[in-house]
Amino acid sequence: MWSRATTRRPPTGLSTLAVALGTQFPDLVDKPLAWTFGLLPSGRSLAHSILTMALVVAVLYVIARKYRRTDLVTAFGIGYASHLVGDSLSAFLEGEYGELAFLLYPLMYTDYGVEYGFLYRVAQLDVGDFLGPQFLVILAVVVLWILDGTPGPGALKSLLKHAYYRLTGTRASESEHGS
Repeated sequence: MWSRATTRRPPTGLSTLAVALGTQFPDLVDKPLAWTFGLLPSGRSLAHSILTMALVVAVLYVIARKYRRTDLVTAFGIGYASHLVGDSLSAFLEGEYGELAFLLYPLMYTDYGVEYGFLYRVAQLDVGDFLGPQFLVILAVVVLWILDGTPGPGALKSLLKHAYYRLTGTRASESEHGS
């Protein structure tokens, strides 16, 4: 939506990937560090903090300015912020403000009790977990993504190919022609 509001065009594949990474970034950092390694007090602490978000986005912005790709940082930041809003919304609407302490980690205490591993959490999922208001948001995002022409998968394929060629020292023409 940001892309359409600012440029009147659907997002590019790279900006779509940046948003997607931003939406998952807090969990990709906090869940393994808390659930698997026990280094954080909870699966919503360090990367779920608005302080960390501001620092990460600011550092990325400084780096991106050098390459004139601040649009990707904006996309990442929007995704990151939307994750924090999504994790906060229920507690905020229910008036459970103590549950929002993670937003100010490490200034606020965020030990929410026993943390279980990833596989335990997956085993505890219930179909009802997916049928709340979040489902409608996900549905709306998927519909908008389809209307925008499904940007992202082609850019991801291109990035993965480029990374493969860099790691193996081959060029695209060599591997595609069997040379």
